[in-house]
Amino acid sequence: MRKEIEEIFKDRQQIENLGRFLVQSSPDGVFMLDEEGIIQRSNESACNLLGYSYEEYDELPLVKIHEKDFDVQFYLETGENKPRTFEAEYTCKDGKTIPVSVSVTFLRLNKVKIAVVFFRDITERVERENELEKLRSQLKAENIYLQEEIKVDHNFGDMIGESNSFKKVLNKIEQVADTDANVLILGESGTGKELIARALHNFSLRKEKPLVKVNCSALPTNLIESELFGREKGAFTGALTKEIGRFELADKGTIFLDEIGDLPLELQPKLLRVLQEGEFERVGNPNTIKVDVRVIAATNRDLEQMVKEDKFREDLYYRLNVFPITSPPLRDRKSDIPTLVKYFVNKYSAKFKKQIDLIPNEVMESFVIYSWPGNIRELENIIERAIILSKKNKLVVTGLIKPDNETNNDSELKPFVDIEKEYLLKVLESTSWKISGPNGAAEILGINPSTLNSRLKKLGIQKQVNYQ
Repeated sequence: MRKEIEEIFKDRQQIENLGRFLVQSSPDGVFMLDEEGIIQRSNESACNLLGYSYEEYDELPLVKIHEKDFDVQFYLETGENKPRTFEAEYTCKDGKTIPVSVSVTFLRLNKVKIAVVFFRDITERVERENELEKLRSQLKAENIYLQEEIKVDHNFGDMIGESNSFKKVLNKIEQVADTDANVLILGESGTGKELIARALHNFSLRKEKPLVKVNCSALPTNLIESELFGREKGAFTGALTKEIGRFELADKGTIFLDEIGDLPLELQPKLLRVLQEGEFERVGNPNTIKVDVRVIAATNRDLEQMVKEDKFREDLYYRLNVFPITSPPLRDRKSDIPTLVKYFVNKYSAKFKKQIDLIPNEVMESFVIYSWPGNIRELENIIERAIILSKKNKLVVTGLIKPDNETNNDSELKPFVDIEKEYLLKVLESTSWKISGPNGAAEILGINPSTLNSRLKKLGIQKQVNYQ
């Protein structure tokens, strides 16, 4: 066989035929250029890769295809014949560009100077590298975000409550958590809207991916867009590095837009586009980025009224308000207050290394009677201060709870027993004097029916009561 091959190579015509066969059968595109960089020959792969025919390639300058032309004439004149390898972008006939790996060899054949260009489509490799780079950037940003989140105290780990109003919230969470529907959480400040958002994420199919929080009221107006959608280096003064935004960070996961009512009106169309199309552009970069993000928003503002006043886009409101959940104020969850109080007492006793294991009845009753305009956040803050001030093992809240605005101006002059009696009568009247059972006075007050009966007897409150 070796001798037969050697005989073939003695025949110049055979060699030329073999060369043409190898060039034509090569999976790489091949061009042969003259000294002016004009394409004189091409192979089938070059036609397939860029979409031109053999005839269209003839007399076509390589500069029409090559994004950054290299000086063929210079290399031929200087006699350099070392292959050059680099990466570039080639423009197809339809105007689309593809990344290519290029190898150029300069030759002299019978005093004719030519350049042979081999090029290979590397789109898949570049896409993989871009995806890896995106993943690296996302993991880096996610790591930074999670490190910041670790420093944040999220109130309490589990949602606590047994009241009917709170059970309704839990039921709604269960209904919508495993869908991708947008959720709008409504409610006063301090009612635990972020906890609801976390529960929605933790019970969703996206729970293995990040839950990214954005407080729309805490960010400066001129920085909200770059925080949400990212920015390129040099996009504006002070943008010293490239940073991916919160939407990109939340890809395949959930984004929680807290205080959505404070989002600037001029930025709302871009948010609407993300909700509708799942795409956006970074600040300073015209390339469109696709994301798959579930949006949970929250507000303590009346968005419907804001829509009427042209302060919030109507189409954005309806996009967010697919599944509304109202977080009830603490005054509507009276029966949950004792449980919350005990939880926070244990939490801050451990934090401040104190042993507070006695909560006097009158202290607990004062907690239940108070209307809590600041809701759970106010309750937690007062207990934290109380733990700091308390001595020995007894919780002391003297002076920490301010009188309700609804209370008469002379309420501070009334004995506590009179205020308690008035409140108990008010609760009993609201339940038609039903003490035990669902929606009974004992449940509203968060105490046992027997305890309430004893208290009523002690205060001299008598009436025919209903024990159903």
